[in-house]
Amino acid sequence: MTTQAFRIEKDSMGEVCVPANALYQAQTQRAVDNFHFSRHTMPVMFIKALAHIKQAAAITNAQLGLLQGDIADAIVEATKQIIDGQHLNQFPIDVFQTGSGTSSNMNANEVIATIASALLGDAVSPNDHVNMGQSSNDVIPTAIQVSAALMIENQLLPALIHLSHTLQTKREEIGGVVKTGRTHLMDAMPVTFGQELGGWQFQVNHAKQGIERSLDVIKALAQGGTAVGTGINADPRFASAFAPNLSQATGLTFTISENFFFNLSSQDAMVSLSGQLKTAAVAIMKIANDLRWMNSGPLAGLSEIEIQGLQPGSSIMPGKVNPVIPEAAAMAAAQVIGNDTTVTVAGQSGNFQLNVMLPVIAHNVLESIELMSNSARALADKAISTFSVKRVNLDVALAKNPILVTVLNPVIGYLKAAEIAKKAYKEGRSIIDVAEEETDLDRETLTRLLDPAKLTQDGLAENDNQAGDDHNKSIGHSIRR
Repeated sequence: MTTQAFRIEKDSMGEVCVPANALYQAQTQRAVDNFHFSRHTMPVMFIKALAHIKQAAAITNAQLGLLQGDIADAIVEATKQIIDGQHLNQFPIDVFQTGSGTSSNMNANEVIATIASALLGDAVSPNDHVNMGQSSNDVIPTAIQVSAALMIENQLLPALIHLSHTLQTKREEIGGVVKTGRTHLMDAMPVTFGQELGGWQFQVNHAKQGIERSLDVIKALAQGGTAVGTGINADPRFASAFAPNLSQATGLTFTISENFFFNLSSQDAMVSLSGQLKTAAVAIMKIANDLRWMNSGPLAGLSEIEIQGLQPGSSIMPGKVNPVIPEAAAMAAAQVIGNDTTVTVAGQSGNFQLNVMLPVIAHNVLESIELMSNSARALADKAISTFSVKRVNLDVALAKNPILVTVLNPVIGYLKAAEIAKKAYKEGRSIIDVAEEETDLDRETLTRLLDPAKLTQDGLAENDNQAGDDHNKSIGHSIRR
């Protein structure tokens, strides 16, 4: 058994034992010792956003003549290593920590200072150099917004676009196929696959548009507000110079908030974004559940489609295959909906000049973005693009769908149509056969009126015109007594 080696680090509260090979220092170790609430550490993109902020701050302070060029260069190089994915194991602090996220800010300051000191060959201070012109109270809200914006632009929006394109491709492939529509899970008038998938696609596009609209506020940052929003200890020129430096490094256009007090004391922008993510989750769950219903069977369910089999579905029932991707996507959507509740509660914790649930907001919003990104791509690639249509089952259901009688309402009246529908249900016969027996309408007219494909068309102009002509005859003449 080996004993881990330690070194002594000091901060304003005294000495602390830190693992000898750790890049972090005393304040990080205190947080590690204090917070044992979960297995969750701060998200990787959040850590990278912190590095981006420290990098842009060092460049800005050097440009303003406040930070020596060699120190700034060392900080920039250290942050590049973190942004490139190095040293991520040096950020061990639990999500459930101090509500301002001060521990995570100091964790970043200390790791960057240690790396920069080694690069420079001289001491770089976590507080005086890396954290120059900053406070945890503006850094952490900024990191939340920067990390969310980066994930949305680079992951979520491309994934939603991919899902929308996949739905469009599938619509072009099978859009003309007619199937039984359903309301209340009960047989209704026919629709086409193009119409059904088009509804899904519109949901996805609507969710995407809502997320895009939230980005303008997300990209207006708190940086420069420092401790309470007044900008204390930051150069008056810092904020306006910081945003362009951050924008250049990330490839996104960030601006400085019109009101730092808004960004520090509230998290309304993130609450709004979380609501848009919830809307996306609702769309994903709707699509996933429709796929599951249509795939149900294959013998005792709807069995309208067959989703590609990806793995055995049971440890005891041989041959069983389940719709695993829609199920996983539905669970991810449920998690996002739950995350939104957490963000909503956390958003209410803006006490005077600071919200004190920042880390949990970061954790939940970034998890939601990741879940929606991955769900959209999985549904697109492993469920929607690959499912096949069982046309024989669709045609059988359509032929026996008594609700087709709805189109005869203007001709024979609602009550007689209901009588015909009930008889068709009871006897398990097609509606056209029963209607031919119960009315004076000939087979050719009924075939034209009850054509499922025509019933899916907007306006039903031809059927309506014919129905109007027939209705000019006495309803009593059309019905066999």
